[in-house]
Amino acid sequence: MERILDANKENEDVFEESIRPSLLNEYIGQSEVKENLDIFMKAARMRDESLDHVLLYGPPGLGKTTLAYIIANEMGANIRTTSGPAIEKSGDLAAVLSTLEPGDILFIDEIHRIPKFIEEILYSAMEDYKIDIVIGSENSSRSIQIDLPPFTLVGATTRAGDLTGPLRDRFGIIFKLNYYTVEELTDIVKRTSRVLESPIEDEAAIELAKRSRGTPRIANRLFKRIRDFALVLGNGSIDLEVATLALDKLKVDKLGLDATDYNLLKAIIEKFNGGPVGIEAIASSIGEEQSTIEDVYEPYLLQNGFIKRTPRGRIVTEKAYEHLGINHQGGLF
Repeated sequence: MERILDANKENEDVFEESIRPSLLNEYIGQSEVKENLDIFMKAARMRDESLDHVLLYGPPGLGKTTLAYIIANEMGANIRTTSGPAIEKSGDLAAVLSTLEPGDILFIDEIHRIPKFIEEILYSAMEDYKIDIVIGSENSSRSIQIDLPPFTLVGATTRAGDLTGPLRDRFGIIFKLNYYTVEELTDIVKRTSRVLESPIEDEAAIELAKRSRGTPRIANRLFKRIRDFALVLGNGSIDLEVATLALDKLKVDKLGLDATDYNLLKAIIEKFNGGPVGIEAIASSIGEEQSTIEDVYEPYLLQNGFIKRTPRGRIVTEKAYEHLGINHQGGLF
């Protein structure tokens, strides 16, 4: 069963594409990023140059892909998209780069997962707009150089720390995307309701925003489910009563925690006495991938003070005990 709060992009569908803003002035939130990016794009257009390479990093679902498409639209350029795991050999990278036209945007999602030997080829492409490819068999191999037009690489990652120094240094523009405020998410929910012509009352939009973990993708996915409840149980308009009922049915609590978050916190408390415990043990105990816990669950739990990272492992905080309604007996706090 797909986790309704999962911010993984693998299941991004036509619904999400249909509500994606296409211009910078339509993009809600990340005000500092927008202001600086607007300056950089205007300067590049005034000089009639390609925008410098851009690195976007932060938790999943905050709008990195959307910003890549906005950059392409604002620069009047085509965008080519791929992902780190899809580039397995030098020929894969060469095939993508050889299709670029002057000024094009190349968007590489999960750029931290590019193999290291591919990364080295990417260096010259980013700096000198050329790549050297070895073709042929071992006995008759030869190197050919391919010239590339000026282009902009937009890389997105949830793990900036996994990027090598040489790759990170080749990005002239680096932005960290942060979690959204309730007010920003409320505006996003209202915009989605207008685009989909599915009305929502202000109180309902605020309640939905509060339970969306500071993440637009989650807010929009929850909106999609709530409008189903509104259509079947009401007249199609989303009021506070319908929104609260739907969110409770979806097991999304007042702070945005769902059943998986509860399982994670309870596992640390009940199986490991509240911690400290290693991430590998947590992953095994709840049947989730370690990378999924680190990328999707942990950032929000850490941000809101439900768990702590220590040199010895993860520890559940007193706030988590209180939120779960579990008595905390012990001297950790």
